[in-house]
Amino acid sequence: MNTAPQLRYFAELKVKVDPPQEIGHAQHGQRRVIPIIGGTVQGDGWRGKVLPGGADYQLILTPRMADLDAHYVLEMASGELIYVHNRAIRVAEPEITERLIKGEPVDPAEIYFRCCPTFETDAPSMRWITERLFIGTGIRRPDLVEMNFYEVL
Repeated sequence: MNTAPQLRYFAELKVKVDPPQEIGHAQHGQRRVIPIIGGTVQGDGWRGKVLPGGADYQLILTPRMADLDAHYVLEMASGELIYVHNRAIRVAEPEITERLIKGEPVDPAEIYFRCCPTFETDAPSMRWITERLFIGTGIRRPDLVEMNFYEVL
C-alpha cells in the first residue's frame, strides 16, 4: 500500500506588485495583468530577491474563482537565477473577490489560494528543484503576494 506524499518546506516569497492593468471582460472572463516589481525569497539555507519585470496574468473566471498564471525570476544571493512559472487558483465568496479586485485588504482565512510552481535554473546548487513537484499557499495583500512553497516528497 502506498502512503500519502509528505511535504517539506522550501521557501517563503514576498512578491511586490504594481496596480493591475485591467484588460476587461474578454471572451474567457475578466482579464487582468499584475506587474511584478520586486520582492524577497527566503529558503532553508538560501535567500534572494524577486526581480522586477515578471507578471501575474489573471483571469477572473466566475464571481468566486480566479485562475492565476505568474511568470517571474528569482536572483539568489550568489547571483544565480531561477525562472518561476506559478499556476494558481484563488477562490472566495463573490464579495471577497470584489474587494480583492479593488485592491482592498481582506482576511486571508476567507480565501482559498493554492499554487503549483515549477522552476528552471542552471544553478548547480538548485538544479534539483527542476526535478521535483512543489505546491504552495498564498495570501494576497493590496501591494504584495506572500507565498510559501513546499516540495512534495
